[in-house]
Amino acid sequence: MKAKYKKVSESQTEQTYLMRPTYLNGYGNLFGGQLMSWIDEIASIVAMRHSESDITTAAIDNLNFKAGATVDDVIVLRGKITYVGRTSMEVRVDTYVENRHGIRKMINRAYVVMVAVDGNHHPIEVPGLLVESESEKAEWEGGEKRYALRKQRRIEGF
Repeated sequence: MKAKYKKVSESQTEQTYLMRPTYLNGYGNLFGGQLMSWIDEIASIVAMRHSESDITTAAIDNLNFKAGATVDDVIVLRGKITYVGRTSMEVRVDTYVENRHGIRKMINRAYVVMVAVDGNHHPIEVPGLLVESESEKAEWEGGEKRYALRKQRRIEGF
């Protein structure tokens, strides 16, 4: 039986990659499409953990590339639930480059909307989110605003 509410920490996920030449674009930096794939993967894991169900990606927005990464950099992606609706979940994924001393520099932030689905790919309800800290409350309020903006864009045909 699924929980009615879950904490942000219950589904939070971190994934680490070592940059290899196959992940580079023609300029020798991390290929944006590769990063988008990793972001979608970690957002999926976070959403599956929260919803305890299959999921599908509904939207990726606010994908901001702040800096690049090169061969032998360590890439760290951290994902967490920031907002939930009835069937959808917003996942924030932050991407960092980590140096040899463990110091991280953010290179990307993305918000991904995932929808929980049943075996027939129909949306199903997800557990609510227990917002415990001030930073989680701020993320929730930001998520409400982003949800309203996404809804308005759908109305406008985008």
